Amino acid sequence: MTEEEFLLLRDLVYDHCGLWFDSHNSYLLEKRLTRRLVVHNFSTFLEYYQFLKLSRKRTQELDEIMDILTTNETYFFREAFQLKAFSEEIVPELRNSKEKAGTSRTLRIWSAGCSSGEEPYTIAMLLLELPFMRDWKVEIVGTDISQRVLQQARRGVYGQSSFRTTDDYFTRQYFVRQDDGFRISDRVRELVTISHLNLLDQNRIGMLGNFDVVFCRNVIIYFDPAAKKQVVESFHQVLNQGGYLLLGHSESLMNVTTKFMLRHFKNDMVYQKPVNGGVL
Repeated sequence: MTEEEFLLLRDLVYDHCGLWFDSHNSYLLEKRLTRRLVVHNFSTFLEYYQFLKLSRKRTQELDEIMDILTTNETYFFREAFQLKAFSEEIVPELRNSKEKAGTSRTLRIWSAGCSSGEEPYTIAMLLLELPFMRDWKVEIVGTDISQRVLQQARRGVYGQSSFRTTDDYFTRQYFVRQDDGFRISDRVRELVTISHLNLLDQNRIGMLGNFDVVFCRNVIIYFDPAAKKQVVESFHQVLNQGGYLLLGHSESLMNVTTKFMLRHFKNDMVYQKPVNGGVL
C-alpha cells in the first residue's frame, strides 16, 4: 500500500463511519484490507479504492470492511461496577423521577455499539431481576455497524468465552443449553431490538426516539476528536433530560463536550444530561 493509497482509503473509511487510522497504523489497514483485494482479484489498493467509490456494490463492500475493521471483543456483565451503579442506583432514580413527574412507566435504553449482543442482553437480565420494574415497559435497542456481529446478536447463542464473568445463577435462569452453546431465553430477547446503525448517521439516530440511558462503552476510543464530538452530540440530543450516558472506563468526555455532568455514585461515575440545560 502506497502512502497515497493509504490516505485515500483512510479518509474513505473515516467519512463512512468515523474510524480513524493514524499514519503509524497504516500497516493495520493494509493487513486487514488485503483479503478484500484477493476476493475481488485487484492487484492494487488504488483499484480497490476506485471500486469503493464507483461500484454499485459499494454499500455491500463497506459492510464487509466494517466487519473486518471493527473490534468486537465483549462478554456478558462486562465492567461490573458500572452495571451495579446502573441497576442499583440509576434505574431506581429514573423510576422515582418518572413517577414524581407522572410520566409513562417506560424505560428506554440504547446500547450503541452492541457488538454480538452481550451488552443489551445483560441490561435486560439486570432489569428482569428488579421487582419494582415488573410493571414497567422496558425497551432496549442494540445497534452496531457490523452486520456480522448483529447476526450473532439476533441468533442469541453464545459460547463459553462470553460467560467469563457471569454468575452461574444467570446462566441457569436466562439461558437454554444446546449443542452449539447457550441460547438466550425468550423473556430476555423480547425486551431487546437489534438493528444496524452507523453512529455518524444522524438521520437514522433521530428515528430511534428518545432514551433514558445510553450505553456506549469502548467505542468512541476508535474515533478522532471531530467524530467523537459528533457522536456524543447525537447522544445528547436523544437523551431525555436527566438521562445517563455510560462510557467505558478508559473513555472520557474531557475535551469533547461540556454538555454532560459527571455524577459520582456509590459504585461508579457516569455522565448525566442536566435538567433544563442547567446544573444538576
